[in-house]
Amino acid sequence: MYPTARSNHFQLACRVYIRMPTQIHLLYGPAMSNVDRASGPTQQHAYRNGPIITAIETVMPSHVMSGLLALRLHTDAGTVDGEPVIGHGETYYIPEAVAAVLHDWMAQRLLGADATAIESHWRFLYERMTAFGGVGAELRALSAIDLALWDILGQLCKQPVWKLLGGPVRDAVPVYNSCGGPFYGVRSDANTRSQRPAAGWPGHGDAGRPGPLEDNWSSMNAPGDLAEELLADGFKAMKLWAFDSVYRESGGLRVSKADLERGVAPFRAIRERVGDKMDVMLDGHGFFALPAAIDIGRAMNEFRPLWLEDVLRPDSVSAMADFRRAVETPIAVSEMLVTREQYRQVLEARAADYVMIDPTWVGGISETRRIAELAQLYNIPTLMHDCTGPFTLMAGLNIAAATPGVTYQECVRAHIATVYPLLIDDTLKVTNGHIALPTRAGLGVRWRENLFSPDASGYRISRLED
Repeated sequence: MYPTARSNHFQLACRVYIRMPTQIHLLYGPAMSNVDRASGPTQQHAYRNGPIITAIETVMPSHVMSGLLALRLHTDAGTVDGEPVIGHGETYYIPEAVAAVLHDWMAQRLLGADATAIESHWRFLYERMTAFGGVGAELRALSAIDLALWDILGQLCKQPVWKLLGGPVRDAVPVYNSCGGPFYGVRSDANTRSQRPAAGWPGHGDAGRPGPLEDNWSSMNAPGDLAEELLADGFKAMKLWAFDSVYRESGGLRVSKADLERGVAPFRAIRERVGDKMDVMLDGHGFFALPAAIDIGRAMNEFRPLWLEDVLRPDSVSAMADFRRAVETPIAVSEMLVTREQYRQVLEARAADYVMIDPTWVGGISETRRIAELAQLYNIPTLMHDCTGPFTLMAGLNIAAATPGVTYQECVRAHIATVYPLLIDDTLKVTNGHIALPTRAGLGVRWRENLFSPDASGYRISRLED
C-alpha cells in the first residue's frame, strides 16, 4: 500500500500560495529529494519510510464551538477496514494563530514525512519552537499534530491508542461533571445556527440561564436539585465555578464576608441535600490574589471538597506552595501550565496535591503521558482536563486508560449531549460515573465530514504535490 523506503520522486521545497475567497492552498512543489528535506543526516530517518503525510487540513467550527481548531492529517495509506487512514486532532484558543503555525511552518517538516515517526516529529518541532520561546500557538499546534499522529498509528495497527500506550490499567475511566452549560464556549446556537452574543473571553465563562443541562446556572441557583440530578445520571463528583461571579463583580484582590458566603452557599446547599454522596470541587479559574485565595480556601474547608483548583493564578510556584500550606483542602494545579518543566517545579516545591493536564495544550498525548509519569514519581495523582473539545476528551480517555496515576477525567455533560455530537461521528455515555474505554481503532472517533467544507470558516489545506 505504501513503500518502505521513499524514492526521489517524492520531492518538496518551494511554496506557492493560491488564495481563494475562503481558503488558502499551500502547495509544496518539486525541488529536492524527500530525504534531502531533512535538516541534516540525523533527521533523514523521518522521510525514508511510510505511510507519508500528504495533506494538512484545518477548519474553525465557530458556529458550533468558538475557539476550537479541528485538524486532519491525510496519508497515502489508503483504507483500513473500509475507513481512510486520516489522523484527527484539535486544540483550543487562538485558532487563527495555530492554523498559521501548522500551514506556514510545521507543514515544511510534515508533508512527505513518515506519519508513524511520532517522537521524531515531536522532538524536532519542539526543539525548533522553544529555541525562540515558542510555547503558545506553537505548542497548541504541536499538540494537535501529536493527537493526529497517534490516531494514524492506531488505525494502521487496528488498535485503540490506549493499547499502544500499554493499557489497559482500568476497565473504565472515572469522570466528573464540570458545571458548564450548552453554550459555555459556544458563540451561536449550534442547532439553529442563529447568532448569539459571544460568551466572553475564554476562561471567564457565563452565568447561564434556566433550562435543560444549564449546569452553570443551576449550580448557583438550584445546586441541591442539580446534585440530585447528577447523581441520578451516574455522576459521583461535580465541579462548581461558584466564585466566578464574585470576581466579575468585585475583582480578585480581596473578598468580602458577603462574597465568601455567596460563593460557598451552593456547596452548603449540596451538602444539606445529598450529604457526602456527591464529591464537590471548586474551580477558581485563577482569578484571585493570594490573600483572597487563602480566604476562599479556608471558607471551603467545612464542605470537604475533593480539591480546590486554580483559585490562585499559577504565575509563581512559591506563591502556590504558600497557598497550599495555608489551607487544609487538597490543591489541584493546573491546566494553565503548559510545559513539563513548569509541572516539575510545582511538584518539587510541593505546591500541588493533584496535577491537571490538558493534552491539547501541553504537547499532545506524548507529552501528557510524560508529565503524568513525572507526577506519579512524586505520588501525586493526575487529572485530565476537558471543556475545550471532543478530541481533548478522547485523548484524555486514552491516556487515562493506560496511565495508572490518572484519577479523574473532566467532562461537561452538556457538551457531550449537545455540542460534541455536532462535531464527531460517535456518541459518548457516562455510566455509573465512568466512560467506557474506546474500542474503535485510533482515538475512537472522527470529525464529521461536513465540517471540512472549503467554504467553512477558516478552512485551509496544505498538500504535498508530486
